This record gives sequence, C-alpha cells and structure tokens, in this order.
Amino acid sequence: MQDINEIPRLLRWSEVSKIIPFSRSYVYDLIRQGRFPKGHKLIKGGQAVGWWDHEIRAFMNEQLDDSEDVVT
Repeated sequence: MQDINEIPRLLRWSEVSKIIPFSRSYVYDLIRQGRFPKGHKLIKGGQAVGWWDHEIRAFMNEQLDDSEDVVT
C-alpha cells in the first residue's frame, strides 16, 4: 500500500495560489504562453480544473534555479 504522501495529487486553484506568487489571470497568461503547467479537468465535460502537485513543484524549483543564476 502506498503512503498517502506518495499518491499523485491534483491541486485546486486555492491550493496552487498558496504555493505560487502570481495572480490567476497571470497564471492563465503563462499557460497560454506555454510557460506554466496546464490545468487538467477533474471530470470529463466539467469545468473544475486542477494542477498536478508535482508539476507545480517542478515549476517552482525551475524558478528557484533561474533566480540563482541572476548576479546581484
């Protein structure tokens, strides 16, 4: 049996917004540009969207790596 922390999780916007420092409109703009993970429909034909936890974490780690390259 898998540990509950090992099971892939879909995050709703309220959870994503606690992790990332961007507004919802900016995130959707980044998605259109292909620079942010796309959301996934929770139910086929439904409107609710979620983001995979591991994709959001990878995005944030990438941002951290990019910020370390900046010379201050």
